[in-house]
Amino acid sequence: MKSNFYSLLFIVILSSSFSFSQSEIKAPKGYSNDIGNMVSMLDNLKRRVERHVRNLDQEGTDFLLDENANSPGAIIYHLAATEAYYQVYTFEGRGFNEEEKEKWETALTLGEKARKEFKNKPINYYMDLYDKVRAKTKKLLKAKDDDWFKSKIGNMTMHWAWFHVMEHQANHMGQLAMITKRIK
Repeated sequence: MKSNFYSLLFIVILSSSFSFSQSEIKAPKGYSNDIGNMVSMLDNLKRRVERHVRNLDQEGTDFLLDENANSPGAIIYHLAATEAYYQVYTFEGRGFNEEEKEKWETALTLGEKARKEFKNKPINYYMDLYDKVRAKTKKLLKAKDDDWFKSKIGNMTMHWAWFHVMEHQANHMGQLAMITKRIK
């Protein structure tokens, strides 16, 4: 009887983890294969990041583990800023201009200034920024093909640059999971 219970529990846990995540990497319609696969993975990670923060109230959005930590809101802003940076770097071959620095630099670097600046805004404020940046990324990537994805910028391929955006997002997803579990 006990072994049936544990078998059933395992099946429920396994099936619930699949229902909360995408179970395949598949290029969305309109994208080249490799770029589409990257978009599929980026969007999967973004949905998982969103699950950790979407129900945060203001206290949770601004929560700091300690005096050197970053809040969930600031981390989401940071993810948007990093992706915005890689848009201009990979599609335009440049860094941020002065106007873009004004908008993104604090979020890109985080730290003390971000702890002071990024508070008292609802989680939707940060998620809207992230959504807009992702929509632009997808539009820009849709216009490219896999030959572009294999091309180089600096000492990396475009594919590696966007892989870095994805791994960066995954790292912060883990950080957000840990932080949101600490919010009382």
